[in-house]
Amino acid sequence: VQLQASGGGSVQPGGFTRLSCRTSGFTLDRHAIGWFRQAPGKERAEVACIGRDGSTFYGEPEKDRFLISRDIGKNVVYLDMSNLEPEDTAIYYCAADSRGNEVDYCPQHADLWGKGTQVTVSS
Repeated sequence: VQLQASGGGSVQPGGFTRLSCRTSGFTLDRHAIGWFRQAPGKERAEVACIGRDGSTFYGEPEKDRFLISRDIGKNVVYLDMSNLEPEDTAIYYCAADSRGNEVDYCPQHADLWGKGTQVTVSS
């Protein structure tokens, strides 16, 4: 069972980037996937989730700027991030609950984590 996040990099304020979370060992229609981020000196925060049925959740700061989607056939979950701000600079992780439990379309207890990917927003 594996999750692998990729994408990101350096982006200018107001720009766009797409993150991908490739999964193996389980199916996306049986496990919710969450995107989390951790900025320097801050606690890890939930950014967006997609539940087993495809329903989505967004954190308040990301609500109008981020879009989470998935391709079940490819076992990939995407996070499209638009109108990026310097405050979005963080390491982004995707995660799942190995038991497939979810709450509000997010993994109930995220115990499967991918290696993070850095997103840096600066001019």
